[in-house]
Amino acid sequence: MEHDGEGSPPKSTSTGGAPGEVLDPALLDRMTDGFHAYDDEWNTTYLNERARRIVSEAAGEELSTEEIVGRNIWEVVPEAVDTEIHERYHEAVETQEPLEFETYYEPLGLWLEVRAFPSESGLSVLYRDATDEKRRMRELRDREETLRAITETIADAGRPFESRVSRLLRIGAEMLDVEYGTLSRVRDDRYVFEVVHAPDDLIAEGDTVDLAETCCERVVITERELTLRDIEAEAPDLAKRDGTTELGNQCYLGVPVMLEGEVYGTFCFYGLQPRAAPFDEWNVALVGLMAEWVSSALERQMVEEDLRRQNDRLEEFAGIVSHDLRNPLAVAKGRTELAAETCDSEHLEQARRAHERMDRIISDMLTMARLGADVDETEAVDLSAVAVEAWSTVDTADATLDADDAPSVVADRSRLIQLLENLFRNAVEHAGDDVHVVVGAIPEGFAVADDGPGIPASDREDVFEHGYTDSREGTGFGLSTVRGIAEAHGWTVRLADTDAGARFEFAGVDPA
Repeated sequence: MEHDGEGSPPKSTSTGGAPGEVLDPALLDRMTDGFHAYDDEWNTTYLNERARRIVSEAAGEELSTEEIVGRNIWEVVPEAVDTEIHERYHEAVETQEPLEFETYYEPLGLWLEVRAFPSESGLSVLYRDATDEKRRMRELRDREETLRAITETIADAGRPFESRVSRLLRIGAEMLDVEYGTLSRVRDDRYVFEVVHAPDDLIAEGDTVDLAETCCERVVITERELTLRDIEAEAPDLAKRDGTTELGNQCYLGVPVMLEGEVYGTFCFYGLQPRAAPFDEWNVALVGLMAEWVSSALERQMVEEDLRRQNDRLEEFAGIVSHDLRNPLAVAKGRTELAAETCDSEHLEQARRAHERMDRIISDMLTMARLGADVDETEAVDLSAVAVEAWSTVDTADATLDADDAPSVVADRSRLIQLLENLFRNAVEHAGDDVHVVVGAIPEGFAVADDGPGIPASDREDVFEHGYTDSREGTGFGLSTVRGIAEAHGWTVRLADTDAGARFEFAGVDPA
């Protein structure tokens, strides 16, 4: 490398200029990258303005270009000796091979991207400050990891609600670099800590405080998030409240948790030190996301609890009704049978048929009342065998059954028999006493088909609805019961399009 005198830029570099071309010092000074040239004794022969500023910072004093040029760089910046920069610069000179590397210069806390171009007479170096880029990349990685942890926690349906909330609070506290995180509920003028993440026992789940003594009161009143970098500086009135002083809170971030349009409580975080900068918008948004999930989960819990209560009441009602109806019905049936022994009347036959229909309605009511519960206990079931068993319990007249090719499936045996009984009864009632029914395998499940007249296309969307029937003998519960039992197993059921007969297909069925 040739130099045009001490302090002048090199005539030939590897920065894009033609060989022998003198680079314009003004151009080099406008570069955002640092450019530095050394002779074979490590004396600076040239550096641009960006390099001068970095060398001055590394030296710990403001140095002019004239104070740096002509001096040994390792004497100007002795802290750089034995660093990776020192090692790689010497490697480039010794091998006479250009080098590119990235290094963290700890004395300045800088990440530098370096390109070194050796020659027999020295070394030319370009270096770029990549610290901000590294920081952004690290922030992106941290955000990605935090978002993944939040998503995995929310999606972990097998974990109890309180456990998931506890993990979210821990994730939030780590993300915000604070000590405390709580999900709290407002009850009148009291504030109940429901789930707590804390480094000590100053607060625990079940503790209550006066809502008016907390920062969260403002969140509850405004129904909006509240962020305080420094509680004492930004909200002196809140800093004096007992709930703030007892914990030593210095910063705060709280978001309302809503339930059915009302404030349920708050999802909030406290720190024991004021923050140097306000809470990042991204972090505030993630806390809001977690609070939204908590709100949704609480609403689902409430709906499920209401549904359980309704199912319990329905089952209790159905049991009472069936008991109160079956007793007088049994008396009526007995009296009708006795009357038939001494009297030959068509009215008695009609009464007998009415009693049988009432008995089916009562049975279907009990079945419908129990459909809300999912199937918990299953076993391997031979569908051929249970089809024959179900067939024997139904008045099938001259109808015939073929279940020889039915598969074995995983199911609740008793409820599967109920499903088949309803399908068989439906076939006889709608297709006639001599209908032929086939139970067979299909991909991912099984099908039950008959050779009757089928179901009109206009009615096919309604067949599974409660109360649907086109038969005077039907109760209107049969096919809705079939759908309920299928869904309780996690199966799907559909009425297939066929040229003749009715064909019910069940998919999502686990084979045994």
